[in-house]
Amino acid sequence: QVQLVESGGGLVQAGGSLRLSCAASGRSFSSYAMGWFRQAPGKEREFVTATSSSGAATFYADSVKGRFTISRDNAKNTVYLQMNSAKPEDTAVYYCARAAGSWPERQGSAYAYWGQGTQVTVSS
Repeated sequence: QVQLVESGGGLVQAGGSLRLSCAASGRSFSSYAMGWFRQAPGKEREFVTATSSSGAATFYADSVKGRFTISRDNAKNTVYLQMNSAKPEDTAVYYCARAAGSWPERQGSAYAYWGQGTQVTVSS
């Protein structure tokens, strides 16, 4: 059974930084791509970023490119999302997810396991 637990959310001022973590249980963490998605109130869930199983390949949504960085530590079964230059429009519940394969995907349907989410609020 795979469990994903996000942490690190909270309140940050615009222009500030926050680092989210997602700890995964279960074996074979290093075999799967990991992604971060977010959902703002009244909006659909959207792709934020994803990384391949090794961490060598990463994709970002245009809205966060240059501000957010995804990384992973396969020895710790953990994936991170470093959020810099935060904007009020980044306010959302952030979810980490484990893909069904090793290549990062933008579609949520490609992810088999999801965390419970962590709230990020960026004040203006």
